[in-house]
Amino acid sequence: MSALSAEVTAPRAGSAAAEHASAGAAAELAPRARLWPALSAVYRAQLSRARVARIPLLFVATFQSVGIMVLMRGVVESGPGEAARAVVAGSSVLVVAFVALNLLAQYFGQLRASGGLDHYATLPVPPAAVVLGAAGAYASFTVPGVLVTAVIGSWLFQLPMGGLWVLVAVVPLAGAALAGLGAALGLLAPRQELATLCGQLGMSAALLLGVLPAGPMPQLLQWARDLLPSTYGVEALAEAFKPSPNWAQVAFDLGICAAVGVVALMLATWAYRRAASR
Repeated sequence: MSALSAEVTAPRAGSAAAEHASAGAAAELAPRARLWPALSAVYRAQLSRARVARIPLLFVATFQSVGIMVLMRGVVESGPGEAARAVVAGSSVLVVAFVALNLLAQYFGQLRASGGLDHYATLPVPPAAVVLGAAGAYASFTVPGVLVTAVIGSWLFQLPMGGLWVLVAVVPLAGAALAGLGAALGLLAPRQELATLCGQLGMSAALLLGVLPAGPMPQLLQWARDLLPSTYGVEALAEAFKPSPNWAQVAFDLGICAAVGVVALMLATWAYRRAASR
C-alpha cells in the first residue's frame, strides 16, 4: 500500500515540478517592457480615459485664471511693469498648477485608496512609465488654457506678445515639475482626503505666491516662493513680456525649472515604488 502511494505521489511531484519549471520559463518569456514604449502606452491610456472631463477641466482652470486677471486689473496698472507681468505670467502658469498639481494629487490619492496601484503593479511596466505617463497626460490638458490665458492677459494689461513663444518651453517644464510634485503628494499622503488637501494647498500656494510680484513680499514669503516649482516658469514668462527681454535670464530660469522637474518626477517615482510595495 505504501509502495502504491509512493508511485502515485512521485508522478504528482514530478508534474508539479514540471509545472513550476514551465511557469518559470513562461515568466522568462515575458520581460519587463522598455521605458519609452510603456510610457507611450500609459500616456495614451490616461489621455483617452480623461478625455470625457477635458472640456470642464479646461473651462474651470481657464475661467479661474482669467477671473483673477480681471480682478487684479482694477488695482494693477497696464503696461510692461513688474506687477502687470507677474499677474499675467502667474495666472497663466496657475492653469498648469490647477490640473497638473491639484488634480494629479487627487488622482493618485484616489488610485492608492481604491487599490488601483495593485493593477499597475501586476503589469510589466516600469514605475517611471506610470508616473511620467499620467503626469504627461494631465499636463497636456493645460496647453489650450495657458495659451488663452496668456493672450487675454497680454491684451488686458497691454503687454507685448512677441515673447509668448516661450510658452513652448514653460508649459512642459512647469507641467513636469508641478505634475511630479502632485503625484508625490498623492502617493505619499496616508489618506485620500489628505492627498486632496495637499493638492488644494499646493494650488493655493501657486496662486498666492505666483500671481503677485516678489519684490514687495516679506523675506520669508520670498524664500517660500523660491521653493515652489512653478516660480521659475513664472519668472521666465514674466521676463519674456518685457519689451527687451533678457534671454539669458529666461534660459537660466527655464534650466532651473527643468532641474526641479527632474527632481520632482524622481521623487514621484520613488513614492510610487514605495506605495506599490505595501
